Amino acid sequence: MDDLPWEEALELYFAYLQDGGALNPGPHELIAADKSMGRVTASPVYARLSSPHYHASAMDGMAVASILTYEASESTPKHLKVGVEAVVVDTGDPLPNGCDAVIMIEDIHYVDADTIEIINPATPWQHVRVVGEDIVATEMIVPSNHLIRPIDIGAFLAGGVDNLYVHPRPRVAIIPTGTELVQPGSALHPGDIIEFNSRILGAMVEQWGAVPLRREIIVDDFENLKEAVASAVDEADVVLVNAGSSAGSEDYTADVVRALGKVLVHGIATKPGKPVILGEISGKPVVGVPGYPVSAYLDMELFLKPLIFSKMGLIPPAPEKIEANVSRKLVSPMGVEEFVRVKLGQVGGKFIATPVSRGAGVLMSLVRADGMIRVPRLSEGYNSGEPVTVELFRPLQEIRDTTVVIGSHDIALDVLANFLHREYPAASLSSAHVGSLGGLSAIKRGEAHCAGIHLLDEKTGSYNISYVKRLLPGRDVTLVNLVYREQGLMLAKGNPKGIRRLEDLAGRDISFVNRQRGAGTRILLDYQLREMGIDADEIHGYEHEEYTHMAVAAAVQAGVADAGLGIRAAAQALELDFIGIAEERYDLCIPGEYLITPYIQRLLEVMALPEFQAEVRKLGGYDLRDCGKIIWQS
Repeated sequence: MDDLPWEEALELYFAYLQDGGALNPGPHELIAADKSMGRVTASPVYARLSSPHYHASAMDGMAVASILTYEASESTPKHLKVGVEAVVVDTGDPLPNGCDAVIMIEDIHYVDADTIEIINPATPWQHVRVVGEDIVATEMIVPSNHLIRPIDIGAFLAGGVDNLYVHPRPRVAIIPTGTELVQPGSALHPGDIIEFNSRILGAMVEQWGAVPLRREIIVDDFENLKEAVASAVDEADVVLVNAGSSAGSEDYTADVVRALGKVLVHGIATKPGKPVILGEISGKPVVGVPGYPVSAYLDMELFLKPLIFSKMGLIPPAPEKIEANVSRKLVSPMGVEEFVRVKLGQVGGKFIATPVSRGAGVLMSLVRADGMIRVPRLSEGYNSGEPVTVELFRPLQEIRDTTVVIGSHDIALDVLANFLHREYPAASLSSAHVGSLGGLSAIKRGEAHCAGIHLLDEKTGSYNISYVKRLLPGRDVTLVNLVYREQGLMLAKGNPKGIRRLEDLAGRDISFVNRQRGAGTRILLDYQLREMGIDADEIHGYEHEEYTHMAVAAAVQAGVADAGLGIRAAAQALELDFIGIAEERYDLCIPGEYLITPYIQRLLEVMALPEFQAEVRKLGGYDLRDCGKIIWQS
């Protein structure tokens, strides 16, 4: 692997392709002007006609020869004969011969049916659209390498341009590889992976103005891949191979490109997206991107996007950026530039960036992300609260209207987010799952509009209030209940290990999956274990941590663990067995300065909706008897 900085790799690759002409657009295409939206002009477009092509009235009124009106005034009104000295015209009508002005109908007084009176003189060409006022014949409407917009199409047609030359849309062949891949809709067996990457990559290519040519899945075989790539080179302008770009025993992409052409770069110093391949075959760019979707997406943005834009005669638009403060410490390895997906929200006049999952295979990290942070190669990351530059995935106004909830995970928050966006289309909810204690810390640092918490006071058996008093002393805060929910053991369907109670986890051949430190569920577990006199060391998997109830449920469903502690709704969603242990109160901790703002008031209105509450009850294990009610105020 070369491990080049990605900018250096791109510069090297483009210099090579430019020398061979591979970045140049293809032969010009002549297309109809009214079908040119989104295309790029291959040459300047000049007007064939003037617009308007005649002197046109700009108002409803009377067309006159201005010289006949010079003496008009209030004291000496001017009389003009209708049809002789003044001709009735409507907006857009041609100006009659001998006329050079139009008097608005509002400024005309009829003396009789054949005579009008005016009290102000008309100036030459007043209220007249003269020939070429908008477009003059031979005038350049747009230059070459111009991305055509709807308004441009109108200008073409107004200027008499019916057809024009454009650059061809680059054809990009996309070859998905992997013996384990199956098409969407196929019956799935262990080891099968649904092939969705080519659909993502194809949609990106199409969004950038190129034509995706998605090929069939190629199994991991050198000769098969070689044949597929050779065929794609003949058909397309750019070839994109997905997966097989690393250095494993069945990663053949680099060897295939070498056999048919030249590999310029294999491997860049980024995370994710390291094992990219930049090559050339028969004068055409060939790019290999990793199989992990986040890696593939990043490499597409870094290399395919500028390549496609170059072949259309364009430069990619720069992403919108904002300055934000990172919500928690972000550690990154030295020597690679890391691209970290983040959720964003504006809290207290500043933008807060909260990192989401950093795994290269976590597609939902891109779905949920509002933007991307770049951690430089020579940096070890950022400290909590440190300013960072974020490249936006969403419009800035949407981010400004986002309610930021940081704290414990609950599925009801996802339902709340959906109903919020339904009732208030401009608003959204950003939920970062860092545990209840992490949520209160975010409130303390001014990084959230509210925090989801469910913290058990082991001395009193009550929830949340004692923690808020201790961790946010002197702060004006309000606790509003969202739900009461049932916590318990999530078990594989049919309970094959015969687990009946929490004590069964200790001293037996049973694996467990836990929640992270600071999570209310973890605090509940530790409390229960102390009450039973069970040491955490007796539970196999106690240190195996996940950050959400659904992640715990998924681990149990997949057989990674035999049991995990979580809410009934998560178990029900994945059809797991469930043994209830306790009911807990899940509240939203809201700083006083945000309680009456739209960020919170919109949430409270949605929480009161019967449809919202009914949807949450369907999930199972929820009681909404106090939903939206104030539980406590400091």
